Amino acid sequence: MTLPLNSQKGDMTSTRTPTERLSALPTAAVSDALDAQGLPGSLAGIGRVTGSTLTGTAFTVRYEPVAGDDGTVGDFLDNVPRGSAVVIDNAGRLDCTVWGGIMSRVAAARGIAGTVINGVCRDVTASQEVGYSLWAAGRFMRTGKDRVRCVAVQTPVVIDDVTINPGDYVHADADGVVVVPAPHIDATLDLAEHIERIENVIVETTIAGTPLAEARRRFGYHTLQTRSAG
Repeated sequence: MTLPLNSQKGDMTSTRTPTERLSALPTAAVSDALDAQGLPGSLAGIGRVTGSTLTGTAFTVRYEPVAGDDGTVGDFLDNVPRGSAVVIDNAGRLDCTVWGGIMSRVAAARGIAGTVINGVCRDVTASQEVGYSLWAAGRFMRTGKDRVRCVAVQTPVVIDDVTINPGDYVHADADGVVVVPAPHIDATLDLAEHIERIENVIVETTIAGTPLAEARRRFGYHTLQTRSAG
């Protein structure tokens, strides 16, 4: 398949970091690229709360329930490097929060890329005020103190059957959150950029007068995400 010259891969790819390349893509193209490799990575049920996009390498945190006064919420934040995407697994729990306004304000000041929560957050207005990027399964004001505790930091977590390791690449936009395993980042980026170029060509070709069905057939739209044999 030959694409128009204005849709060919540019020379800038080799000079950009994986995070920079990932941040320029929609999560839809990245999800399709993961499908094409047979890799899980799309986190169902987690949506945007504040911010527009989030791209960074995963700093993982896992919570568990407690009964009593030994709960802890947020003490890990001092160890999160600049540019990280904090990924918190609270087992999808919706009745108590593990992220609030203090954490959003501190994280924003320290240049943390954003936070993804398998669970809920609170103090949304504070996050909005500092422009912090936050994705979660919902929002609820009840504190997690005395209800949950942090039991693991920088160990693998599993959200929606997706295993997320420290250092994996996290990308989120209005459509949701995808996670790309670090060993597969280059191949995934190449595929996602190819998919995005193909889709742009289909739009250009259709606007120029070709029927949509014909443009999709010509450029292989229906198999862009299909896993190849072998």
